[in-house]
Amino acid sequence: MFFGVQNYNFFFNCREKDVPLQNGSRLGNKSQRTNTKRVATPKKPCMEVLCHHPPRFRHPSTNRLINNAAMTFEPASEIENCSQMMEHIARTGFVPLLYSGIAGFSADDIVAPQCRYHRHDDGGWSWPLWEWKGPLVTEGHFAYGKFFDGKAGFVSGEWWPDLCNYRRSRYAEPKDDSVEGMILTTLRDMGSMITRELRAACGFTGPKMRSRFDAYVTRLQMGCRIVTEDFVYPHDRHGRTYGWGWSLLTTPEQLYGREACHCRRTPQESYTRIMKHLHTLLPHASEAQLTKLLV
Repeated sequence: MFFGVQNYNFFFNCREKDVPLQNGSRLGNKSQRTNTKRVATPKKPCMEVLCHHPPRFRHPSTNRLINNAAMTFEPASEIENCSQMMEHIARTGFVPLLYSGIAGFSADDIVAPQCRYHRHDDGGWSWPLWEWKGPLVTEGHFAYGKFFDGKAGFVSGEWWPDLCNYRRSRYAEPKDDSVEGMILTTLRDMGSMITRELRAACGFTGPKMRSRFDAYVTRLQMGCRIVTEDFVYPHDRHGRTYGWGWSLLTTPEQLYGREACHCRRTPQESYTRIMKHLHTLLPHASEAQLTKLLV
């Protein structure tokens, strides 16, 4: 069956970078360094997350909290457990997992600090929000996939038919002899497969093939033709799960049934209905921001 905001910053590893001299040359010997300086520039961000909340105040008429920096509404209280997140997704209909370009919209934005990613001194990590993904999909019965501008998130059963209706009008059914068609056919024949097994079954086994395969699957998810059924984790010799886990992929027809993927409205009517709802949820988000997420 199918039922149905903390802008974070990544922690950057920094390195010192030589600042060019006025004549365009780089810092050379020690004598040259007296008239120049060295600055820290960010490298590629790692998974460490700084739990910084921008200043907030309450709206004078609704008494709801407003993110002063991004001017987006946030829940009056932070979400602290999976059950509260289920209620939030069922109520709002659309929830990206991580930051998606609109502050205060994602699940990571609205959970309590202790539910975000934390790196421990012993090298381990904890991330309660990440661990909720499985129950949100299997118990909350929310659709999960890369639905938000190629980024992962949840969609409730109430809004899935409209999203599916609109997206499939934009992302046509792939031809059987195309790569995307092969991926879909393989998945339909097998019922469900974890990502790495599907990748191997489709012949994406060579160097640098993983990123190419992921791009095809992301497009199929954006077209609402592939969703996540569950998450599978490896076990150590003590029977304990570890790692980030793998998505168990399937088609929405296989998981929810064909009727759940059918909508009586036209694609344009579905688009208008979703946009109106998103404007209500995020009154200070721009039209361009919402369009980017939806299209």
